Amino acid sequence: MSTDVESRRRRSTESSEPLWDHDPKGRRCSSQCDRLCVAGAYLEIPDTPSPCTSQYFGHYTPKCLSAHRHSLHSRCTDDVWQEASIRTTIRAENEVEAHKLANNYRFGFRKWKSHVTERPIEDRSDVVKELYSDLNYIKHHSGSLVTVGNVIYVLLFGWWISLFYFLVSLLMFCTIAGIPYGKLCLQLSGYFLWPFGKALQKVSEKSCRLSTYVWLVLGYPLLAVVHFLAIFLSWMLVFTIPVSKMNVRTLSIILLMPPEEVIIRTVKKVILLCCYRAFNWYYYKFTVDGINVFAVNLLPLVIITLVIGYMDKDNYYVSSEAKFATAVSSIIPLSYYIGMGIASISAQSNFAVGAVVNATFGSITEMAFYITALLQGHHAGNKCYAEIVKSALTGTLLGCILFIPGICMIIGGCKHREQQFNSRSAGVSSALLFISIGGVFAPTLFSKAYGNFICEGCNNSPGNTTNPFLCNNCHYDLSENNRPLFLSHIEPLVYTISVLLPAAYLIGLIFTLKTHSHIYDIHISDAHCHGVDHGAVVHWSRSRAVVVLILATVMMAACADLSTEHIKPIISNSSVSQYFIGVTVLAMVPELPEIVNGIQFALQNNISLSLEVGSCIAVQVCMLQIPLLILFNAFYDVGFVLIFSDLHLWASIFSVILVNYIFMDGKSDYFQGTALVVVYLILLALYFFAPAPLGC
Repeated sequence: MSTDVESRRRRSTESSEPLWDHDPKGRRCSSQCDRLCVAGAYLEIPDTPSPCTSQYFGHYTPKCLSAHRHSLHSRCTDDVWQEASIRTTIRAENEVEAHKLANNYRFGFRKWKSHVTERPIEDRSDVVKELYSDLNYIKHHSGSLVTVGNVIYVLLFGWWISLFYFLVSLLMFCTIAGIPYGKLCLQLSGYFLWPFGKALQKVSEKSCRLSTYVWLVLGYPLLAVVHFLAIFLSWMLVFTIPVSKMNVRTLSIILLMPPEEVIIRTVKKVILLCCYRAFNWYYYKFTVDGINVFAVNLLPLVIITLVIGYMDKDNYYVSSEAKFATAVSSIIPLSYYIGMGIASISAQSNFAVGAVVNATFGSITEMAFYITALLQGHHAGNKCYAEIVKSALTGTLLGCILFIPGICMIIGGCKHREQQFNSRSAGVSSALLFISIGGVFAPTLFSKAYGNFICEGCNNSPGNTTNPFLCNNCHYDLSENNRPLFLSHIEPLVYTISVLLPAAYLIGLIFTLKTHSHIYDIHISDAHCHGVDHGAVVHWSRSRAVVVLILATVMMAACADLSTEHIKPIISNSSVSQYFIGVTVLAMVPELPEIVNGIQFALQNNISLSLEVGSCIAVQVCMLQIPLLILFNAFYDVGFVLIFSDLHLWASIFSVILVNYIFMDGKSDYFQGTALVVVYLILLALYFFAPAPLGC
């Protein structure tokens, strides 16, 4: 039987048959085989391809043998072959996007949802086309123009823009020569108070030269300030970007035209400006050169953080608490840019380059904070920083194991009722997490078995034989009173584990890169469409992505340095436990882009990738980040010891066991997601009310 399977595997990899098999019986048999894939990538694809879809179809088989066509003809009569064979078809616009999607299923690659190539606007939906329109056309609009968003526009923007136009119109009337522009401003005053459903149109008439000079000197500069303010505010709110577009078009076109050529009517002539609504909730999808608008808007925050952080050293103008908040918030857009750079390079490179980039830059966000925090604590002689780093490591594990899968199950379950994923694939991820967490917490368990349990301030009156001892601050001591145990047993164990965990990670990469590369192979087909453009215009070229990665990494290190420098007042004066600060703010803020990616996968009914988002991060924390911290501590002793508190130990172990139980049936819904999120919140409550860790 094994010989037959191997021969079928060889024939399938060498086959050049068409991608689609139109035999309905074979297709029914295929669906039975697909449910048995170990990795199980579930994507919604049509039963039959359209005759010409202008899309690429990637043939991708995660952890399955790629002899799907022969299994179709045999109708899965071989039970072993039926269990091993699958083909997952990935839809993509071009080869680069197909490679990016395939990388999402590969071991060691962080998952990325956003496109790395430009998408033709004519192929997008009407909703997306409206996002990128210039507001210069009249469309059929059904329904009332009196909406909540339009009313909010009047309250936030309309009244004061209209007021300034009215004041400028009075100024133009006073100049006599600027009366034509005064009339235009008076009309625009009413227009901007309620611009919806009205059209600014162009007519051909002569203009007055003298009035133009008066306008450019007195009127236009004043309104330019007003419009710049409106553009900035409406752009930063994201969902009011139509207001920003309206102000940009007014400032750059309409106010520079002769007033006689601009009229406000409903006649369909040459349209200069026409807006129907001020708010559009779909603007969270809006991108600028492939970058999400939220990441664009948060980029100035990074500059502000660096300026106030390094210019105001004595906290004369800005407090330490404010600097800490801005530094931590700046990590969010920088994490996005690093993720975009990694995805762009990986999609345009071979698997080896992508694996190296993911392994090096994939953990740079967290490592920048951990190392700067350890250095800050070492220079200050404060052990609390090391405990905060351990709390952040544990918080990342708990968030990736519980919160990210849970919130994705809730949101995906609300839209799709019940989502399916391959339980065997989830079992592999769970087993890998068991190995990772077992290795990370092995020194902690070893210390509890052989370490000295000491307490401080034990009280006992002479002659007392019945009442218990009253002791405070009980813990396992590994440094002062039992140094030989640490140096002879625990420290070698830590170094051994720090070698074994990266070795296991490397074996996974070699497995997918060298020995079993055909398992993750991807074949691009034009799906019987011969007129498809096989080229792709990438948002970021490889050179640009490398530059962005380097700049984002440098700024990330600077922001991490500022956050650790100004965290001392937070951990010293706050009534909240230092544990809680580490497992929430410092652990989950850098992972916000990953959470958004997971939610988007779940909304597209691809819960498999949503679950892999958290698993990938958790595995990288255990197999790469912690060994790197141990290596750093070996060369430069900053007091980082791989011994965790009991709360970290049991919370992590319980979380892995719970997730393994949830993933057993291969189905997810909002109830299972709620269970994971509730457990996560319970653990956060434990950290919130926990006493301060030793050294804080």
